[in-house]
Amino acid sequence: MHNLKIAIGGDHAGFSYKQQLLQTLQVAELKDFGTFSSDSVDYPDFAHPVASAVESGEFDFGILICGSANGVAITANKHQGIRAAICWNEELASLARRHNNANIVCIPERFISFELAQSIIEIFFTTEFEGGRHANRVNKISC
Repeated sequence: MHNLKIAIGGDHAGFSYKQQLLQTLQVAELKDFGTFSSDSVDYPDFAHPVASAVESGEFDFGILICGSANGVAITANKHQGIRAAICWNEELASLARRHNNANIVCIPERFISFELAQSIIEIFFTTEFEGGRHANRVNKISC
């Protein structure tokens, strides 16, 4: 996990966890795409830059955080090269990587503890894509 380049962002409802992750994640590079306060903002303004950074290959993975994780996931998944997964437990994080080759983890701050969010992110970043029959399915996602 230490050699990864990670893009992170979220809206006001994800600001607290984002700030904590900026202090605790130990990766090679961690770029904060905002928001930079808890003032109300529009989540697409932060989800699109994170998704673009991962889609371009500049970053290995992304983390998006908002209240439910739905808004940021929907926005990020508009990008052709993105497979953003809402994860609220460890098993979903593992499956998102193993079966879907997800490249952005979306965290619902209002519904899980920070400790669980940390565990989900660690599992997401350390779980390999299984390929095989799952690769066939993932390859059919883009239009």
